[in-house]
Amino acid sequence: MFLHAGLLHLAFNLLALFVFGPPVEERMGSRAFLGYYLLCGLGGAALSFALMLLRPVDHIVGASAGVYGVMLAFAWFWPNQPIYVFPFPEPVPIKWLVTFAVAVSLVLGLLPGSNGVAHLAHLGGFATGFLCLKAADWRVARAERHVRRAAEPRMLVQSARVARGSDAAAKPRRPERDATQAEIDRVLDKISAKGIESLTPAERRFLTEFSRKMRDRP
Repeated sequence: MFLHAGLLHLAFNLLALFVFGPPVEERMGSRAFLGYYLLCGLGGAALSFALMLLRPVDHIVGASAGVYGVMLAFAWFWPNQPIYVFPFPEPVPIKWLVTFAVAVSLVLGLLPGSNGVAHLAHLGGFATGFLCLKAADWRVARAERHVRRAAEPRMLVQSARVARGSDAAAKPRRPERDATQAEIDRVLDKISAKGIESLTPAERRFLTEFSRKMRDRP
């Protein structure tokens, strides 16, 4: 992952990381971003070694699998972000650029006589990144469903108290509990309006941690 075949190879990866890396790191958090980048690189390496059993090559170097994973994450979070690509005069949405990169890697990887192992290794980075991003969204979605299901009975009880006019006589709630509930409501409303992918890393951690505490509560 840290060696390259030439200056052009190194320059492309550095440029891609410079353009796509900082926004993705800010969105994920530095630790999660580093883990994601390394996992994508290892995923590409694992696929490379598997394919080398069928199509032996001397060596494979480069961080392209990790870089392609970062590009995928950028397209995942901001699919319609316009990107200028030479020689096109108009910007192209990043989702189409990534789709094109996947298609090129697949075609070149299957062409006879090409360094197919290296190109298909790029797909390993894409595939690993996709699985990581999908798993992260799945964990947040599961936490959201759990919190919403747990909130339904409480809302019914509160509605019944209001209907009986006994809500004012109910046991006073602690301020920190009210603040937590207000934050939960805000996060759930944001998911309803903009989708899970709109959540910040802090909001994702808050939702999953709150869901875990509710599951562990006797």
